[in-house]
Amino acid sequence: MTSNSIGVAVIGGGMAGRAHAAGYRTASTLFGTDRPDVRLVAIADTNEAVADDTAKRYGYERAEYSWQAIAESPDIDAVSVVVANQLHREIVEGLLAAGKHVLCEKPLAGSISDAEAMVAAAAAAADADTIATVGYTYRRSPAIQAIRDELATGRLGDIIHFNGHYWCDYGLDPTSPITWRYRGGPGTGALADVGSHLLDMAEFVCGPIVEISGATFTTVITERPVPAGVTYGHTKAETTGEMAPVENEDLATFTARFQNGAAGTFSASRVAHQLPDGLGFELFGTSGSAAFDLARAAEFSVSSEGLDSTVNGQRRVIVGPQHPYIQGGLPMDAGGVGHGKAEFFAYQARAFLDQIAGIDNLGPLPSFAHALRGMQIVTAVAESARSHGAAVKIG
Repeated sequence: MTSNSIGVAVIGGGMAGRAHAAGYRTASTLFGTDRPDVRLVAIADTNEAVADDTAKRYGYERAEYSWQAIAESPDIDAVSVVVANQLHREIVEGLLAAGKHVLCEKPLAGSISDAEAMVAAAAAAADADTIATVGYTYRRSPAIQAIRDELATGRLGDIIHFNGHYWCDYGLDPTSPITWRYRGGPGTGALADVGSHLLDMAEFVCGPIVEISGATFTTVITERPVPAGVTYGHTKAETTGEMAPVENEDLATFTARFQNGAAGTFSASRVAHQLPDGLGFELFGTSGSAAFDLARAAEFSVSSEGLDSTVNGQRRVIVGPQHPYIQGGLPMDAGGVGHGKAEFFAYQARAFLDQIAGIDNLGPLPSFAHALRGMQIVTAVAESARSHGAAVKIG
């Protein structure tokens, strides 16, 4: 990093990689102008056409075709790693060894042992002031942050119950080809892919989870066609005519207990008909409640005491400048303008860049150690499912 700019790159030019690429492109427009400039340097992907397209589409200086090219580039300071989970460790360790700041997509790794090694690598890199963070994007939702702030004021009272779901439909079509998302064993399917976001969001809002119980896993589609080439995201692809077994769950349900005594109920699915990105939750306290639905990202619901019973009830709140991230975080930062999920990636990118620059206005991103804990909770859910719903404590 030079004194007045940060060079960024993204490894992985697919669906989520493009979200990171766009986030960095937007980051320079957000909040104060006292930050270092952002240089959009490179997009890397082993598929040259994808790398070329994403780099051109989002205004990056060049495309690269290996992660090693990113690690070896002196003009790159910060890197998002947005590839298959099992590839994270080698790439992240190589980047940290090269002195690059890293934002790794969740879950941190393909296994607990790989995640533990990555935590150790991050600790060693921290001695050289190299930052290693993880992308739990929903922490940057203005509405979710506003609900968290409401809890902190005490207006909702003590939390009694959190009910969360992340329901998607990307795995419902049996003709969609087998990819890394369908391999890896119990707990690496819908639970790790979307449930890890849900679990982090629950802890972000309600505090630490200390016990998992009642877990069940269901695999609805037990085999899928083998693709003839590389696939990206959830898109269709040419197939070979062969079939391969699905190794993990399409649907996970479980309960949890939070450190503060609250109960949690959860479900994560990739076979929810016509719900492309169905994240949401409801929470109930002793003197209020709140709810969020990603389909209506720029609003939330809340109820509280103190109003006359003739008009009291759950109220819809439209996100505006009085809520986190909106003022200076949108080109038109007025009430009722609205926003979508893409802004979460931009706020996350801005927070990552600020962390590198030593600016604390937006707060740091989660650490590798935090992401390891998230994987340990996922492992506890899988253990409960193997044990027919037995309770599993979180250390």
